[in-house]
Amino acid sequence: MSKSKHDKHKDKKKKKKKRATMAEQADAHVLYQLAVQSPEADVEFFERVYLETRGTKALRLREDFCGTGKLSVTWCLSDKERRAFGVDLDQATLDWGREQNVQPHAKKLGDRLELARGDVRDAILPADGIGADINCAMNFSFCVFKTRKHLLEYLKSAFACTAPGGLFFMEMYGGSEAMTELEDDREVDGDGEVPDFTYRWEQASFNPINHETLCHIHFVFEDGSKISRAFTYDWRLWTLPELRELLLEAGFDKVRVFWETVEDDPDDPETMTGTGEYEEVTEVENQDAWLVYVVGERAEA
Repeated sequence: MSKSKHDKHKDKKKKKKKRATMAEQADAHVLYQLAVQSPEADVEFFERVYLETRGTKALRLREDFCGTGKLSVTWCLSDKERRAFGVDLDQATLDWGREQNVQPHAKKLGDRLELARGDVRDAILPADGIGADINCAMNFSFCVFKTRKHLLEYLKSAFACTAPGGLFFMEMYGGSEAMTELEDDREVDGDGEVPDFTYRWEQASFNPINHETLCHIHFVFEDGSKISRAFTYDWRLWTLPELRELLLEAGFDKVRVFWETVEDDPDDPETMTGTGEYEEVTEVENQDAWLVYVVGERAEA
Protein backbone atom coordinates (compact mmCIF):
# COMPACT_ATOMS: atom_id res chain seq x y z
CA MET A 1 0.00 0.00 0.00
CA SER A 2 1.45 3.41 -0.98
CA LYS A 3 1.89 6.12 1.61
CA SER A 4 -0.56 9.01 1.69
CA LYS A 5 0.58 12.61 1.21
CA HIS A 6 0.01 13.11 4.94
CA ASP A 7 2.32 10.21 5.84
CA LYS A 8 5.05 11.44 3.48
CA HIS A 9 4.86 14.90 5.03
CA LYS A 10 5.31 13.37 8.48
CA ASP A 11 8.36 11.43 7.28
CA LYS A 12 9.96 14.65 5.97
CA LYS A 13 9.42 16.35 9.30
CA LYS A 14 11.06 13.45 11.09
CA LYS A 15 14.08 13.55 8.77
CA LYS A 16 14.55 17.31 9.12
CA LYS A 17 17.51 17.94 11.39
CA LYS A 18 17.09 20.12 14.41
CA ARG A 19 19.43 23.13 14.24
CA ALA A 20 22.13 22.95 16.90
CA THR A 21 21.98 25.60 19.61
CA MET A 22 24.84 27.98 20.27
CA ALA A 23 25.63 26.04 23.43
CA GLU A 24 25.77 22.75 21.54
CA GLN A 25 28.21 24.25 19.03
CA ALA A 26 30.45 25.86 21.65
CA ASP A 27 33.68 24.51 23.14
CA ALA A 28 33.88 25.07 26.90
CA HIS A 29 37.68 25.46 26.83
CA VAL A 30 37.47 28.21 24.21
CA LEU A 31 34.79 30.00 26.25
CA TYR A 32 36.89 29.72 29.40
CA GLN A 33 39.94 31.20 27.70
CA LEU A 34 37.89 34.14 26.40
CA ALA A 35 36.03 34.80 29.66
CA VAL A 36 38.56 34.03 32.38
CA GLN A 37 42.09 34.30 31.07
CA SER A 38 44.11 37.39 30.12
CA PRO A 39 47.49 35.84 29.29
CA GLU A 40 48.96 38.91 27.59
CA ALA A 41 48.24 41.05 30.65
CA ASP A 42 49.66 38.34 32.93
CA VAL A 43 52.89 38.16 30.95
CA GLU A 44 53.23 41.95 31.05
CA PHE A 45 52.66 42.02 34.82
CA PHE A 46 55.08 39.16 35.51
CA GLU A 47 57.89 40.65 33.47
CA ARG A 48 57.40 44.11 35.00
CA VAL A 49 57.54 42.89 38.59
CA TYR A 50 60.51 40.62 37.87
CA LEU A 51 62.44 43.39 36.11
CA GLU A 52 61.75 45.86 38.94
CA THR A 53 62.76 43.25 41.54
CA ARG A 54 65.77 41.62 39.91
CA GLY A 55 66.86 44.19 37.33
CA THR A 56 66.96 41.66 34.53
CA LYS A 57 64.61 39.96 32.06
CA ALA A 58 62.78 36.79 33.09
CA LEU A 59 63.19 33.97 30.57
CA ARG A 60 61.77 30.82 32.16
CA LEU A 61 58.13 30.38 33.20
CA ARG A 62 56.56 27.51 35.10
CA GLU A 63 52.75 27.32 34.98
CA ASP A 64 51.25 25.03 37.62
CA PHE A 65 47.65 23.89 37.04
CA CYS A 66 48.33 24.95 33.43
CA GLY A 67 45.14 23.49 31.93
CA THR A 68 45.22 24.21 28.20
CA GLY A 69 48.64 25.87 28.44
CA LYS A 70 47.39 29.17 27.04
CA LEU A 71 49.57 31.28 29.35
CA SER A 72 52.67 29.18 28.66
CA VAL A 73 52.20 29.55 24.91
CA THR A 74 51.71 33.31 25.25
CA TRP A 75 54.86 33.58 27.36
CA CYS A 76 57.00 31.79 24.77
CA LEU A 77 55.57 33.80 21.87
CA SER A 78 56.35 37.07 23.68
CA ASP A 79 60.11 36.57 23.29
CA LYS A 80 62.07 34.06 21.22
CA GLU A 81 64.45 33.46 24.16
CA ARG A 82 61.70 32.45 26.55
CA ARG A 83 60.84 28.92 27.65
CA ALA A 84 57.85 27.55 29.57
CA PHE A 85 56.97 24.39 31.45
CA GLY A 86 53.34 23.61 32.33
CA VAL A 87 52.03 20.95 34.69
CA ASP A 88 48.45 19.73 35.07
CA LEU A 89 46.73 16.59 36.30
CA ASP A 90 44.02 16.41 33.59
CA GLN A 91 45.27 14.59 30.50
CA ALA A 92 42.26 15.46 28.32
CA THR A 93 42.72 19.18 28.95
CA LEU A 94 46.44 18.95 28.20
CA ASP A 95 45.70 17.11 24.95
CA TRP A 96 43.20 19.81 23.94
CA GLY A 97 45.78 22.49 24.69
CA ARG A 98 48.46 20.76 22.62
CA GLU A 99 46.12 20.53 19.64
CA GLN A 100 44.43 23.94 19.87
CA ASN A 101 47.08 26.20 21.45
CA VAL A 102 50.49 24.62 20.85
CA GLN A 103 50.23 23.02 17.42
CA PRO A 104 49.25 26.21 15.53
CA HIS A 105 52.51 27.79 16.76
CA ALA A 106 54.69 24.67 16.65
CA LYS A 107 57.27 26.17 14.30
CA LYS A 108 57.82 29.29 16.44
CA LEU A 109 57.76 27.38 19.71
CA GLY A 110 60.17 24.63 18.71
CA ASP A 111 61.34 22.86 21.87
CA ARG A 112 60.82 25.86 24.12
CA LEU A 113 57.51 24.64 25.58
CA GLU A 114 56.83 21.49 27.58
CA LEU A 115 53.45 20.43 28.97
CA ALA A 116 53.50 17.53 31.43
CA ARG A 117 50.85 15.54 33.24
CA GLY A 118 51.52 15.30 36.95
CA ASP A 119 50.71 16.31 40.49
CA VAL A 120 52.05 19.81 41.18
CA ARG A 121 53.12 18.62 44.64
CA ASP A 122 55.72 16.30 43.10
CA ALA A 123 58.27 19.00 42.18
CA ILE A 124 58.42 17.89 38.53
CA LEU A 125 61.09 19.76 36.56
CA PRO A 126 61.47 20.29 32.80
CA ALA A 127 63.78 18.04 30.79
CA ASP A 128 66.84 20.22 31.44
CA GLY A 129 66.20 20.20 35.21
CA ILE A 130 66.36 24.01 35.54
CA GLY A 131 63.97 25.91 37.83
CA ALA A 132 61.80 28.82 36.72
CA ASP A 133 62.51 32.53 36.93
CA ILE A 134 58.76 32.94 37.35
CA ASN A 135 56.49 30.26 38.77
CA CYS A 136 52.73 30.78 38.96
CA ALA A 137 49.44 29.30 40.14
CA MET A 138 46.66 31.20 38.37
CA ASN A 139 42.89 31.45 38.71
CA PHE A 140 42.86 30.46 42.40
CA SER A 141 43.75 26.89 41.38
CA PHE A 142 45.75 26.11 44.55
CA CYS A 143 42.50 26.40 46.55
CA VAL A 144 41.91 22.78 45.58
CA PHE A 145 44.16 21.99 48.56
CA LYS A 146 41.86 22.19 51.56
CA THR A 147 44.22 21.42 54.43
CA ARG A 148 47.26 23.26 55.69
CA LYS A 149 49.33 20.08 55.25
CA HIS A 150 48.47 19.67 51.56
CA LEU A 151 48.86 23.35 50.69
CA LEU A 152 52.25 23.46 52.43
CA GLU A 153 53.31 20.37 50.46
CA TYR A 154 52.48 22.22 47.28
CA LEU A 155 54.22 25.43 48.31
CA LYS A 156 57.39 23.51 49.19
CA SER A 157 57.25 21.94 45.74
CA ALA A 158 56.75 25.37 44.17
CA PHE A 159 59.76 26.65 46.09
CA ALA A 160 61.91 23.74 44.87
CA CYS A 161 60.85 24.40 41.25
CA THR A 162 61.60 28.14 41.44
CA ALA A 163 65.17 29.10 40.61
CA PRO A 164 67.24 31.08 43.15
CA GLY A 165 66.17 34.69 42.76
CA GLY A 166 62.89 33.58 41.19
CA LEU A 167 59.37 34.79 41.95
CA PHE A 168 56.24 32.73 42.62
CA PHE A 169 52.90 34.37 41.73
CA MET A 170 49.63 33.18 43.28
CA GLU A 171 46.37 34.72 42.08
CA MET A 172 43.85 35.05 44.91
CA TYR A 173 40.38 36.47 45.52
CA GLY A 174 38.46 37.43 48.64
CA GLY A 175 36.24 39.96 50.39
CA SER A 176 32.88 39.62 52.11
CA GLU A 177 31.12 38.75 48.83
CA ALA A 178 33.42 35.75 48.41
CA MET A 179 31.80 34.27 51.51
CA THR A 180 28.20 34.46 50.27
CA GLU A 181 26.00 32.57 47.83
CA LEU A 182 25.63 34.62 44.66
CA GLU A 183 25.51 34.69 40.86
CA ASP A 184 27.39 37.29 38.87
CA ASP A 185 26.97 37.82 35.11
CA ARG A 186 29.46 39.42 32.77
CA GLU A 187 29.08 39.95 29.03
CA VAL A 188 31.96 38.58 26.95
CA ASP A 189 32.78 39.53 23.38
CA GLY A 190 33.26 36.67 20.96
CA ASP A 191 36.34 36.31 18.79
CA GLY A 192 34.74 36.15 15.34
CA GLU A 193 34.29 32.40 15.36
CA VAL A 194 32.62 32.36 18.78
CA PRO A 195 29.51 34.55 19.25
CA ASP A 196 29.11 36.94 22.17
CA PHE A 197 28.01 35.19 25.34
CA THR A 198 27.40 35.68 29.06
CA TYR A 199 29.84 34.35 31.62
CA ARG A 200 28.04 33.46 34.84
CA TRP A 201 30.02 32.88 38.04
CA GLU A 202 28.04 31.10 40.78
CA GLN A 203 29.08 30.69 44.38
CA ALA A 204 26.73 27.89 45.31
CA SER A 205 27.79 27.45 48.94
CA PHE A 206 30.22 28.64 51.59
CA ASN A 207 30.93 27.09 54.99
CA PRO A 208 32.33 29.67 57.45
CA ILE A 209 33.60 26.93 59.77
CA ASN A 210 36.17 25.51 57.34
CA HIS A 211 36.00 28.10 54.50
CA GLU A 212 35.06 25.43 51.98
CA THR A 213 33.22 26.83 48.97
CA LEU A 214 31.54 25.27 45.92
CA CYS A 215 31.56 27.37 42.74
CA HIS A 216 30.40 26.87 39.16
CA ILE A 217 30.94 28.53 35.81
CA HIS A 218 28.00 28.66 33.39
CA PHE A 219 27.89 30.03 29.84
CA VAL A 220 24.68 31.57 28.48
CA PHE A 221 24.03 32.45 24.83
CA GLU A 222 21.82 34.88 22.91
CA ASP A 223 19.55 32.10 21.63
CA GLY A 224 18.66 31.18 25.22
CA SER A 225 20.79 28.05 25.31
CA LYS A 226 23.44 27.55 27.97
CA ILE A 227 26.15 25.27 29.25
CA SER A 228 25.35 24.73 32.90
CA ARG A 229 28.20 23.91 35.26
CA ALA A 230 30.76 23.90 32.49
CA PHE A 231 33.35 23.98 35.25
CA THR A 232 32.93 23.23 38.96
CA TYR A 233 35.36 24.11 41.76
CA ASP A 234 35.33 22.50 45.19
CA TRP A 235 37.75 24.74 47.08
CA ARG A 236 38.88 26.14 50.37
CA LEU A 237 38.96 29.93 50.39
CA TRP A 238 42.29 30.72 51.99
CA THR A 239 43.03 34.06 53.64
CA LEU A 240 45.96 36.34 52.86
CA PRO A 241 47.60 35.96 56.31
CA GLU A 242 47.48 32.17 55.92
CA LEU A 243 49.10 32.32 52.49
CA ARG A 244 51.82 34.69 53.60
CA GLU A 245 52.73 32.56 56.61
CA LEU A 246 52.73 29.32 54.59
CA LEU A 247 54.92 30.79 51.84
CA LEU A 248 57.51 31.83 54.41
CA GLU A 249 57.33 28.42 56.04
CA ALA A 250 57.84 26.78 52.62
CA GLY A 251 61.15 28.63 52.25
CA PHE A 252 60.41 31.86 50.42
CA ASP A 253 62.47 34.75 51.73
CA LYS A 254 59.85 37.48 51.31
CA VAL A 255 56.12 37.74 50.50
CA ARG A 256 54.53 40.73 48.75
CA VAL A 257 50.89 41.54 47.94
CA PHE A 258 49.82 43.28 44.73
CA TRP A 259 46.23 44.58 44.98
CA GLU A 260 43.99 45.29 42.00
CA THR A 261 43.06 48.97 41.90
CA VAL A 262 39.41 49.95 41.52
CA GLU A 263 37.44 52.81 39.99
CA ASP A 264 33.83 53.98 39.80
CA ASP A 265 31.65 51.85 37.55
CA PRO A 266 30.42 54.18 34.76
CA ASP A 267 27.08 52.32 34.69
CA ASP A 268 26.59 52.50 38.45
CA PRO A 269 28.31 55.35 40.38
CA GLU A 270 27.74 53.55 43.70
CA THR A 271 29.71 50.51 42.53
CA MET A 272 33.46 50.09 42.20
CA THR A 273 34.97 47.90 39.50
CA GLY A 274 38.45 46.45 39.04
CA THR A 275 40.83 48.14 36.61
CA GLY A 276 43.03 45.15 35.81
CA GLU A 277 46.02 47.08 37.19
CA TYR A 278 47.88 45.95 40.31
CA GLU A 279 49.98 47.87 42.80
CA GLU A 280 51.99 46.65 45.77
CA VAL A 281 50.37 47.37 49.15
CA THR A 282 51.07 46.67 52.79
CA GLU A 283 47.81 48.17 54.07
CA VAL A 284 44.53 48.72 52.26
CA GLU A 285 40.85 49.40 52.96
CA ASN A 286 38.71 46.28 52.90
CA GLN A 287 36.40 45.75 49.93
CA ASP A 288 33.37 43.59 49.24
CA ALA A 289 35.36 41.82 46.53
CA TRP A 290 39.04 41.98 45.65
CA LEU A 291 41.68 40.34 43.48
CA VAL A 292 45.36 40.13 44.36
CA TYR A 293 48.64 38.51 43.44
CA VAL A 294 50.55 37.10 46.38
CA VAL A 295 54.21 36.95 45.34
CA GLY A 296 56.82 34.84 47.07
CA GLU A 297 60.46 35.76 46.49
CA ARG A 298 63.15 33.11 46.62
CA ALA A 299 66.50 34.47 47.78
CA GLU A 300 69.15 34.83 45.08
CA ALA A 301 71.66 32.71 46.96
